[in-house]
Amino acid sequence: MTMMKTLMGAAAALAVTATGALADPAIIFDLGGKFDRSFNEAAFTGAERWAEETGGSYREIELQSDAQREQAMRRLAEAGANPIVMAGFSQATPLSVVAPDYPDTTFVIIDGVVDAPNVRSVIFSEHEGSYLVGMLAAMASETGTVSFVGGMDIPLISRFACGYAQGAVAVNPDITVIANMTGTTPAAWNDPVRGGELTRGQIAQGADVVFAAAGGTGLGVLQVAADEGIFSIGVDSNQNYLHPGSVLTSMLKRVDVAVYDAFTTGTELETGIHVFGLAEEGVGYALDEFNSDLITEEMMAAVDAARASIIAGETVVHNFSDDGTCPVQMQ
Repeated sequence: MTMMKTLMGAAAALAVTATGALADPAIIFDLGGKFDRSFNEAAFTGAERWAEETGGSYREIELQSDAQREQAMRRLAEAGANPIVMAGFSQATPLSVVAPDYPDTTFVIIDGVVDAPNVRSVIFSEHEGSYLVGMLAAMASETGTVSFVGGMDIPLISRFACGYAQGAVAVNPDITVIANMTGTTPAAWNDPVRGGELTRGQIAQGADVVFAAAGGTGLGVLQVAADEGIFSIGVDSNQNYLHPGSVLTSMLKRVDVAVYDAFTTGTELETGIHVFGLAEEGVGYALDEFNSDLITEEMMAAVDAARASIIAGETVVHNFSDDGTCPVQMQ
């Protein structure tokens, strides 16, 4: 059933969708909606997998504005949902306020860290997965210039960009890496027109492979890349199918696994910080029928060797979030 609750101070009513008992798990999708074909949709895929395999049901809320975050968390907690999973770093500040008020509810935040005894903080090593697709970009490039379009200008997205640049330089020390962010507000996640404009500007500078880590904005990046005849790289979900033959690969960020694991474990899940990197199969690159003709055996062998080296600790990919710097200069 669907219940519409009018929330004081919110820009719009929150739709809380649920079936089943009050002990159902729940998920709060970030701005951009659960069908953004990227980050949110990966979270949705994990929830749906759990529901299909178990026959269980879950509650969900799609945010329409920043003002709704805290109210959404409280609404679900008061309804008895447990655990409550939330996608996106922007959930961290309101969760730090809400979590202490509901000590018997377990919360899971993806891409954020909240220090509370009833919170699991899930962090991904995006820089490691981005290193691998950066290698693929450099090997596929004919111009010696590759590019990156990020969403909101935050350290999280700079982790993608920096890892990507490191991987590209590992293959070609003389390669040029162009990087642009879409904006400084949450609107940057859902502006495909601007994403396309940035991509055209990068193509004008010689880029022939572009990596988009920008949520819904990335759809505009992939579209322009296909229209202009260059390669693109998708993110979070496998986006290879969107433009077969144009999307070189996708940097997989297994948000779906994080949600599925949380729903499956339920209220007994372990809290604290949990990091998902290459070793945990939390990040990687996509290979399927839509890009198998684009990734040669030589490319695959090089990337798989790098993956093993990173897991073994022999190759260290710098994490931008550690010190706010990147060892590779980007234009």
